[in-house]
Amino acid sequence: MHFLDGLSNDIKKNLLEELRVLWTHTSTSIEGNTLSLGETAFVLSEGLTIKGKPLKDHRDIQGHARAVDLIMNLLGKEHYVEQDLFDLHRLVINEQILDVFKPVGDWKKENNSTSVTIGDLQTIVEFSNFWDVPSLMSRWLDLLNAEINEMKEPDDMMRSYARLHLSFVSIHPFYDGNGRIARLVSNLPCLKAGFPPVIIEKEKRFEYVSSIAHYQFKNGVPASETAIIHEDTAFEEFLVLCRQGWEKTLGLVNQAHELQKARDENISRSPGE
Repeated sequence: MHFLDGLSNDIKKNLLEELRVLWTHTSTSIEGNTLSLGETAFVLSEGLTIKGKPLKDHRDIQGHARAVDLIMNLLGKEHYVEQDLFDLHRLVINEQILDVFKPVGDWKKENNSTSVTIGDLQTIVEFSNFWDVPSLMSRWLDLLNAEINEMKEPDDMMRSYARLHLSFVSIHPFYDGNGRIARLVSNLPCLKAGFPPVIIEKEKRFEYVSSIAHYQFKNGVPASETAIIHEDTAFEEFLVLCRQGWEKTLGLVNQAHELQKARDENISRSPGE
């Protein structure tokens, strides 16, 4: 990952941990987790619980952090398959639910939907049919593998992230955890191109949910006979939000490099140098 180039090992390690904590905190907060950024860092570093906070919130934090670790390990692969997505799902949904219609580490077995509000309009969006999911996700994996095999500039990388993210959440291949996994796997082209991850800020949750709903309401959701992504005005709206989310991670990277620069200058001025 080129954004780590030139950093001392300790600064590199601390930057990666900052990104892991921020990524985990924001993604789980979007789904309703109540732990603050500081509490998330404490739980992950100390392995302890926060008094008065739900046990499920702690499990979600730990599961997502392990999923971030898996994403980093997956960077060495040249080709991704459905098993990689199943492994991520097992980490994100870290409690085994004994329900044949809610499998962990497998595609959904029944249709799912959500209620969305766009302005003054309320409607129900039904995601892709469960029987279409295996073929749709095969196409989605083809898209992912095509995106990672192209060297990308920041603008190209951001469009890759948006394509993968919007198409994944519109298919909604799992019974639960789709948003968290989309925010993880859509970063593979970004990370493989040497850039830090795109992290959607929790403060942008309303805009994030609304822009996805707008895109799905306008384009429908993928089916066997339709495209899995449409790059239209609704797509561009989501793309703007993604660019905004990237600014915070770029800020952390810049801070780390400024610290490295100050350290190097201090060493160069030290006695005997």
